[in-house]
Amino acid sequence: MADIVIASNNKGKINDFKAIFPNDNVIGISEIIKDFDVEETGTTFEENARLKSEAAAKALNKRVIADDSGLEVYALNGEPGVYSARYAGLEKNDESNIDKVLKKLEGETNRKAQFVCVISMSTPNEPTHMFKGTVSGEITTERKGDHGFGYDPIFYLPEKNKTMAELTTEEKSDVSHRGNAIKALNEFLEREK
Repeated sequence: MADIVIASNNKGKINDFKAIFPNDNVIGISEIIKDFDVEETGTTFEENARLKSEAAAKALNKRVIADDSGLEVYALNGEPGVYSARYAGLEKNDESNIDKVLKKLEGETNRKAQFVCVISMSTPNEPTHMFKGTVSGEITTERKGDHGFGYDPIFYLPEKNKTMAELTTEEKSDVSHRGNAIKALNEFLEREK
C-alpha cells in the first residue's frame, strides 16, 4: 500500500482520488501541513495544477499529486473555467456557483459543456508530469442528485441519462474527468515500474 499525497484541501476531490485508488493510502495535504495553500495565479488548468504540485513537492520533499479542474460551458465562452471554484465569489460556495451558471444560461438552447481535469505530478529534482481528462455533457435547468460536489447536480451525461450527482461513486470514477485523468496517470505509473 503506497501513500499518495494530494495537494488539495477539497474533501470532494480527495474522496474522488480515494475511490480511484482504493488500495492506497490517499492523504490530503492538510493532514501533513496545516493551512497549506497555493495562490492559483495561472490562466490555465495546467498552470494551476503545476503551481500546486511543485510547491507541495518542495515543501514535503516527496512526490505529490495536484489537480486543477473545472467546468467549461460553451455558450459562456468556456466560463467558469479556471475560476470554477470561485465563480460566484472568493468564498467558493458550490450553491452560489451553480446559481450563477443557471442564471447566465436562462433562455439558452446550447447547454453543451465539459468538465476538465489536469493532474500534475511533481517529484523533487525531477520533471513534472501532466495528465488531462475530460467528460462531455450538458447543463440542466435544475439540480438533480445528492452525490458528488461542485457542479455535479447540473452536469447531465446523456449516455447515462443522469447528472453526475445521480451517479454512484464507482460510476462517477469510471466516467468523470478526474477518473479519466487518473487513468492516464495510472498508465504512466505502470510504465514506471
